[in-house]
Amino acid sequence: MYRNTLKSLLTVHASNIPGWRTKRKIVVIESDDWGSIRMPSLKVFETLKKGGVVVGRSHYDLYDSLECNQDLECLFDVLSKFHDKSGRNPVMTGVNVVANPLFDEIKRENYSSYFYEPYTETLKRYPQHDRVYELWKEGIERRLFVPIFHGREHLNVQRWLRALKNGNRSVLFAFENHLTGIGKGIHGERIPNLQAAFDIDTMDDLSYMQEVLNTGLDLFERLYGYRSSYFVPTNGPFNNSLETILWNNGVRYVNSGKIQMEPLGNGQFKKNIRFLGQKNTLGQIYLTRNCFFEPSSSGFEFPTNTDWVNNCLKEIEIAFLWHKPATISSHRVNYIGFLHPENRERTLKQFEELLGKMLKRWPDIEFMTSMELGDLITGRSNFE
Repeated sequence: MYRNTLKSLLTVHASNIPGWRTKRKIVVIESDDWGSIRMPSLKVFETLKKGGVVVGRSHYDLYDSLECNQDLECLFDVLSKFHDKSGRNPVMTGVNVVANPLFDEIKRENYSSYFYEPYTETLKRYPQHDRVYELWKEGIERRLFVPIFHGREHLNVQRWLRALKNGNRSVLFAFENHLTGIGKGIHGERIPNLQAAFDIDTMDDLSYMQEVLNTGLDLFERLYGYRSSYFVPTNGPFNNSLETILWNNGVRYVNSGKIQMEPLGNGQFKKNIRFLGQKNTLGQIYLTRNCFFEPSSSGFEFPTNTDWVNNCLKEIEIAFLWHKPATISSHRVNYIGFLHPENRERTLKQFEELLGKMLKRWPDIEFMTSMELGDLITGRSNFE
């Protein structure tokens, strides 16, 4: 992200030079992690803390949880206040997982088999979540919040089962509390990266990941009524041999960091340079992000006084200077108030300020989903 130094400013400029260009002022907002479990409750947070798990040092541990009714209602209220030059509201591309683990069934099998459920079933066990699925469908209908595929679950299943079977006590303790995503273990016990669903330990992991993509994309279609043409791998790592599975399932656009570290197994990675609109051998194109709005990370990954609104506006300015769409990364955790309502309220206030200021500065902005941007780049757009 942009920081007020000459070096970082030059880096942001340089990263916007290669790739597809347009003189149109296009803004895309991508928000990851919807549908996934994280911290189930404040009670679980305290249980983990008392048990010696290092929580509270990550904004994901502190704030993130399965979205509740009010989270979506409040977000829709803000999005519906604004319109672009064509009269369309800002639209958020909801980067969704569609399933979560069934802990009791997995334990009954002594961690030797994996079972999952659609996130719509997970919602039934949460206290303020009975309208979430209907709100998702409302978001699609109103073109405020349109989901795309992030993975079946936000979990590296094989790596998780290995840690459980090998007796990692931090992972087991989290499991007993129906939690998968913790970053630091009890008294510093090492925890592998469990959130990166498509990272691999060996090339043998790839066959299971093919199944994850096939079943996950089918479930996505059953839940939302359409195939996802866009895929954002959870946490980033993704072996590119899996792109064929995506192609066969109708995925035409793949998200990538501008430097993709492709996992090859056994701790080996291949560095791939990516840019907006770049094609792979199958004809899929890569979509990249160039702006960041992550207020909940203030005081954690970034200084408490980080000016997210003006930093993001600066990144949008640079994107437009180089004739690039402004694609904003803004994770779910920023908009979640189920555990701490003040987190949602604080971010939505800043988000409203950001939308108002960008439209005042660039009244010719056009809000698009990621899929609409992909269609424009490939010539399949209805927004010519």
